[in-house]
Amino acid sequence: CCRGVESDACAPIHSPTEMQLPMNVRRSARRSSCLARVGAVAGATALLLHVARPWFAGRESTGNFVGTPHTLRSPFHRRLTAAATATAEVAVALDQITDEEPLHVLVAGAGVGGLALANALGHMPKIKVTVIEKTSAFKRFGGPIQLASNAMMNLKEMNRELYDKIEAKATWTGNLTNGIKDGIRSEWYAMFDLKTPAADRGMPFTCVVERPDLQEIMLGELGEGIVRNGAGVDSYKHLTGGGVVAMLDDGTEVRGDVLIGADGIWSSIRATMHKNEVRGEGSGTTYSGYTVYAGELNYKPADNGEVGYKVYIGPVQYFVVTDIGKGRYQWYAFLAKPVGTAKSDATLKPTEEVDGCAAGNPAYLREVFEGWSSEIHDIIRATRDDEVQQRDLYDRPPSLTEPWHEGHVALLGDAIHAMMPNLGQGGCQAMEDAIVISEELKNLSRRSEVPDALAKYKERRLIRSASVQGLSRFASDIIIRGFDTPAKISFDDGIKFENFGYAGIVTRMLQPILPVFFQVQFSFLYSDYRNRFALDLGAAVGFLVLGGIPLLLFSAGIFDTGILATLGLEGLVAGAEGGGVIETLTTIGEETASLL
Repeated sequence: CCRGVESDACAPIHSPTEMQLPMNVRRSARRSSCLARVGAVAGATALLLHVARPWFAGRESTGNFVGTPHTLRSPFHRRLTAAATATAEVAVALDQITDEEPLHVLVAGAGVGGLALANALGHMPKIKVTVIEKTSAFKRFGGPIQLASNAMMNLKEMNRELYDKIEAKATWTGNLTNGIKDGIRSEWYAMFDLKTPAADRGMPFTCVVERPDLQEIMLGELGEGIVRNGAGVDSYKHLTGGGVVAMLDDGTEVRGDVLIGADGIWSSIRATMHKNEVRGEGSGTTYSGYTVYAGELNYKPADNGEVGYKVYIGPVQYFVVTDIGKGRYQWYAFLAKPVGTAKSDATLKPTEEVDGCAAGNPAYLREVFEGWSSEIHDIIRATRDDEVQQRDLYDRPPSLTEPWHEGHVALLGDAIHAMMPNLGQGGCQAMEDAIVISEELKNLSRRSEVPDALAKYKERRLIRSASVQGLSRFASDIIIRGFDTPAKISFDDGIKFENFGYAGIVTRMLQPILPVFFQVQFSFLYSDYRNRFALDLGAAVGFLVLGGIPLLLFSAGIFDTGILATLGLEGLVAGAEGGGVIETLTTIGEETASLL
């Protein structure tokens, strides 16, 4: 029954949807339950032999059997022995991964990470993929996504044809001018060089791609029937003897050998694994403290074609503008606000134009950024209210202790390491997860090896993803809570001291440090993008300590536990307080190393 010969004793119960699947799919789904039955038969046979042994021994003593003691040669015994041997051989055969019985990988979620994994596995022998997507049909939805050099290089090495199609839709920004501007004076404050670290490593430049275009390209590379729409994974359960059952929210079940939770920040797979809620305080997901207004429009600034990405810094908020190609731009306004202000602040939105800015969100933001750069006002003024969306930002602390996998189930992307958008690495890190998972699964010869392969995946990804995750939150905190309008001495109409408060002076002091930080940051991101080393201690310490800690030390509000918590280092406060800079760096370095 376990090799395709159906019988009443072995046939599983299928949902109507599952009955429509091809025979090889149903056979794969049936494998795990058959393996459990085979194990039960083998165990029963062994027990029967053990119980029958005294009886056979007694028969030997009467002379009815010929042979040495404990050598049982009756026809009955030979049949039992043959049955036990056969069941053991069947169990071994079922465990093997072959072309006829491939490893069946279920992927929950058809986002960037899930589709990247499906594409990575789709061309590998002895692996079958099923993507389970909640939406009934794919629609063009969502704005652009940044694909940094590490993500583009992974795509290029994974599937050159896929990469070429994505490249054709990309708008390159990594080869343009990128950096931070004084949000009040419109002056460049610090530049970050995306081009040199990519060029030095022979990597594609950072680019932006419309998310619907990226999704369509990835879907187009998958074979017919790989994506199953209309119901998402609600939970899962392990099968005795190996394998997993994905329980869908429409009541149906899908069986496989592996389940990868690529179902986003509100992951049901994660909630089942961690035994907590999908949403809410008990979910492990935390509100970042920031809300973001995002606008997308046709626009042509004075620096069109020259500048890819610019961040305007100032007191307690910041503004980002990026070129997304084809004459379109996207901007973000990051504000430190309580959760839920999309509703609570609705009455604060002007119902009439303000300085040429449309009523609603544009007029509101014009007031919020009063006194800021005219460049910010210009792009807000060009934006319609229906081109603006507001959303609260959620993320997770670095998952140094949370489980990434359980048996034949593992988490990917935002499901395990949701991060703030400041480094533009959310989708990129999900792609790195996908590449590592595919590499760990492709060489397996037995299904029983899956748990060890998923454990190896975590080992290879833990430190790198946690570093990026922590620094993404750190970037938001330091910009909003540490940066201000830089102090400046002006000689127009006499000597003037502009914004010579503590925050302004500290922001000016950070100016020569930032290029070093950016160099360390991008060197880390673009090195070991294939996660060949499970523990790159030097790179991780360099990224966290040499890159992030000097900024923290010199920023306003030294040893703010909120900032430290973003790196998972809040416990350092007690040990570092009262010490000098050298002692503090030593303490932080030791504690960081202990985490690694």
